[in-house]
Amino acid sequence: MKRWLNWPVLRQFASTDPSGRGAAAKSRTSANLSPRTADADRIVKSVCPYCAVGCGQNVYVRGERVTHIEGDPDSPVSRGRLCPKGSASLQLTTGPGREHRVLYRRPYGTDWEQLDLDTALDMIADRVIKARGEYWQWQQDDVRTRRTMGFASLGGATLDNEENYLIKKLFTALGAVQIENQARV
Repeated sequence: MKRWLNWPVLRQFASTDPSGRGAAAKSRTSANLSPRTADADRIVKSVCPYCAVGCGQNVYVRGERVTHIEGDPDSPVSRGRLCPKGSASLQLTTGPGREHRVLYRRPYGTDWEQLDLDTALDMIADRVIKARGEYWQWQQDDVRTRRTMGFASLGGATLDNEENYLIKKLFTALGAVQIENQARV
């Protein structure tokens, strides 16, 4: 008969917690648990990088390493909620598939080769200068244009106003006229 006294439902109704949401629901294991975010050194506010919605995220950092990412309850956009992709965004920072090097595939090539960052940045600068020079238009149909049609900019959905402002200034200074971001497309 004493075995029945350990039955969880009887314990629940015999205790002061008949709804089963307090002490009746706890075990020794659950009583010793602590939140996985408790040992974070700091919390950084961020925005989910996956789509144009821009859900707020709290990024938990310990020892300069991201340990956990969850929805930001202070965000007016998502109010603490994240979709499955946003919930899995920790993999972008700590996942084994994240690249930490520059990979380049030559035109018509089939293999990727590793480049150092300075070489890659120099290649980008050289191509911008070349495209600007080849496609520069001082005028068209007797109208002064001072532009290039050699390159364009399409910003991502997670760029904020400040980043879009700087990109617009950079590409305008380079003479580009096709400047868009995903939030407007």
